[in-house]
Amino acid sequence: MRLPFNPSTVWGERERYHVTGTLSGRRLRGSLVPSRGGYELRLGPAWCRGCGISGGESASVTLEPEGPQLADLADDLAAALEAESAARRYFESLATFYRTGFVRWVEQAKRPETRAARISATVEALKERRRQP
Repeated sequence: MRLPFNPSTVWGERERYHVTGTLSGRRLRGSLVPSRGGYELRLGPAWCRGCGISGGESASVTLEPEGPQLADLADDLAAALEAESAARRYFESLATFYRTGFVRWVEQAKRPETRAARISATVEALKERRRQP
């Protein structure tokens, strides 16, 4: 399914776009794949079986970025990621599971100095392209 819009214009420049949404009312999750000057959402055969849509038909589609987004994060964590573009870009490219793991680890800190140390460690891990702190 070729997208009629450019996700980098709508959601900002990212290495990878993990999305969730619906196709003709049926829930879906996936990654957008660059293709011929645009992006596609490739649906596997298991999803397509019995979906009731044939090739070439029109269908209603809603898509949105999946998982925690920069705007959803606490101000201190969001500011730290904004200050380090490499860390931010990698964070945004990670699957929801990994983004949520980083956010939970920071949020579970009880003392301010622990939280600050975890934010710093998170940024460093992301700059090194690690999926966990």
